[in-house]
Amino acid sequence: MEQALLLAKEAANEGEIPVGCVITDENGTVIGRGHNRRESCSDATAHAEIEAIREACRSRKDWRLDGCTIYVTLEPCPMCAGAIINSRLSTVVYGARDAVSGSCGSVIDLFSECYGHSPAVFPDILKEDCSSVLREFFQKLR
Repeated sequence: MEQALLLAKEAANEGEIPVGCVITDENGTVIGRGHNRRESCSDATAHAEIEAIREACRSRKDWRLDGCTIYVTLEPCPMCAGAIINSRLSTVVYGARDAVSGSCGSVIDLFSECYGHSPAVFPDILKEDCSSVLREFFQKLR
């Protein structure tokens, strides 16, 4: 999660909403990284999780990421939760909850629906650190 926090800070420095993400394999080796790039790419799908999933799939040369863990500083949105389900990630670890679009329990829990795959979910990991990065970013915008 600490590496994901560094990526979130990198996103903030680039003027992006500060969300960072790291994916590790079964051995704890990082195989995917990402941070928000929606503004710089003019792409609504350029979320941290999508960037990290794409890199992890390229690293594995497979769309299946079973056995892998995704660490993300903000609770995944519906699109990212869907990508997590479709890529078969085994575990989701996230920091700050998202009361607006969080899809791991805050607004809806997509992982409890009957999609054929349900990852283990561990919320609130380094919650204060993750929340602080977001809070500071939005305070600077005001």
